[in-house]
Amino acid sequence: MPASARVKRVLNNNVVIAIHPVHEEVILIGKGIGFGKKNGEALNVSEVEKTFLLEDKVMQENYKQLLPYVGEEFIGFMDDLLSHIEKRMDSTLNEHIHIALTDHLSFAIKRMKEGLDFNNPFLIEVQSLYPKEHEVALEVVDMIESRLGFQFPIGEVGFIAMHIHSAITDKEISQISRDSELIRQLTQLIEQELAIDLDRQSIDFHRLVQHLRRAIDRVYKGEEVGERTKLDNLLKNEYPVCYNLAWKLIKIMQQKLKQPIDDAEIVYLTIHLQRLQSS
Repeated sequence: MPASARVKRVLNNNVVIAIHPVHEEVILIGKGIGFGKKNGEALNVSEVEKTFLLEDKVMQENYKQLLPYVGEEFIGFMDDLLSHIEKRMDSTLNEHIHIALTDHLSFAIKRMKEGLDFNNPFLIEVQSLYPKEHEVALEVVDMIESRLGFQFPIGEVGFIAMHIHSAITDKEISQISRDSELIRQLTQLIEQELAIDLDRQSIDFHRLVQHLRRAIDRVYKGEEVGERTKLDNLLKNEYPVCYNLAWKLIKIMQQKLKQPIDDAEIVYLTIHLQRLQSS
């Protein structure tokens, strides 16, 4: 941050809005960076720990409105937390996580203080869908307990993992939630139609869930799996129950996603279903 950056508004001792000669208005975070500062005063470069451009003006305004409700200690903690996530994921995080995860965690702590809990209906699916994010989310929960003294319920791990995935893929949390819910519905239908209880810790379940996620991603990207092959007829004749169920799953996905799905998906889904049925 160049020395010519000047304070526009002090939000609290650790956060200021500054005027940057290139990026115009930015949000700066650093321990004590805003203490005793006045509007127009130059900032010490060495005090700046994090710079948010937040070019989306709505996002920037949301962040400004959020800060007074979370406290300065919590903002400092979030800076450490997000640095940890970025390092562990070895990926640059989309800036929106600074608002989304800060808001989510502060509200979760508020719920805990009030004795309220919030269930995560697709926790197991999230664990299989985003294993690395889930691992880091567990570390985040440990950091919260160690630094802030709050022991989060296990369901929160899934929500945190979704925020991490959102920040490294630039997907909206709402889309990730919809996709996770769709996969949960599909796995429940598989159990119902095949009259089995899926072992959600098994490698076969993990492979199924990962395939469904990739299939959904392919739909969003308009990608095709490939042409249907002779294997299609073989599977249809050898495993009619799994084959018909695969078609039913594809129809549900088309209905929920409101987009066509490559027919070749039927082959791979049938193989996954047959493996689950015979395991």
